[in-house]
Amino acid sequence: MKRCFVCYFHEIILKRKNRAFFERHLKENVEKALAGLPYDSIRRLSGRILIELVPDSPVEEVGARLQKVFGLVYCCPAWSSVQHMEQLQEDLWSLVQSREFDTFKIDSRRANKKYPLNSQQMNEHLGAVVGERSAKRVRLEQPDLTCYVDIVEDYAFLFFEKLRGGMGLPMSSSGRVVVLLSGGIDSPVAAYKVMKRGCRAIFVHFHSLPHTTPESLEKVRKLVALLNDYQYRSKTYMIPFADAQRQVVAFTPEKTRVILYRRIMMRLAEAIARRERAHALVTGDAIGQVASQTLENIRAISDAIQLPVLRPLIGDDKEEIVAVARRIGTFETSILPHDDCCSLFVPKHPETRARLEGIRKIEGELDIEKIVGNALSEMKIEKTEFHSHMEAELATP
Repeated sequence: MKRCFVCYFHEIILKRKNRAFFERHLKENVEKALAGLPYDSIRRLSGRILIELVPDSPVEEVGARLQKVFGLVYCCPAWSSVQHMEQLQEDLWSLVQSREFDTFKIDSRRANKKYPLNSQQMNEHLGAVVGERSAKRVRLEQPDLTCYVDIVEDYAFLFFEKLRGGMGLPMSSSGRVVVLLSGGIDSPVAAYKVMKRGCRAIFVHFHSLPHTTPESLEKVRKLVALLNDYQYRSKTYMIPFADAQRQVVAFTPEKTRVILYRRIMMRLAEAIARRERAHALVTGDAIGQVASQTLENIRAISDAIQLPVLRPLIGDDKEEIVAVARRIGTFETSILPHDDCCSLFVPKHPETRARLEGIRKIEGELDIEKIVGNALSEMKIEKTEFHSHMEAELATP
């Protein structure tokens, strides 16, 4: 028997005429996820991805990486047997006999309908051998050991566990988006959610150096590195925002500052989106969570740009967002203390019910084109390769 991983997908199967497009992206992403690890081959089967391993393949590491591949439902560390029933029985017993269990069941699937035995008949033949030789009893509900058997094309796979995959759609199958990434809890979760739906995320971070510390940028780099495990290469635009904030403070009423900051940020992010041929912006907004996220203020902020703004957390409460952040591994980094541009020059009593006409009139006191142009001319781009290898370079304005 040969060690392998059998990976299953579900939503892609529903794509009909576009299924090959999604399967191709999924296979390419599996290859990227396993870069640097020894294995024999990766191939597409009927509704599955098969990774054939070599003797020195690190099974646990392969499984851990596959669990972060979007588009996969299950990743199963398996053994490849043969479809001849007598040999299949012997191979299954050789895998079972060293395991500790009191109850078991056989769970067979037959994707190859030309195979002469149906699933129930396979369960009976295989279960009889395991029961007789182990003297253990069958239990169909919550057994100690479940033996999975999958007959597909010319293969017969045996395995005992299903590792949950990333779900969703394959990375890069839905186009590009620009994510406004802060150092907080919400925006990395928002990025994860759109990445799970097949979007490649281009990150934009606004900083207020020298008023904030360099550690705030390091924190964002760590968050990008964590998210990069799901898309294998990332680009982050680091945009200086202190000058824009000084202009807003000097020429506009105090209570409107936050809304004006956000409108300028949206314009800058839209400029990056057009440069990157992205189709939408993404924020970590949730209705009513902070002053800038009331419905009136969300409308006033979105009015500054033409591209759509996706807000995947819009109906979530903080507890739900934190739960996802913990699960994907960004929470511990997000709660590290840091200075960010949004905490500077913030009014004590910010506007919560902004009137769009009034905001437009106040903004007319600013030279928005100049503010945006200056910020873009000083931005830097940082590239993050898989496993956090990063290269920084000056942007071309």
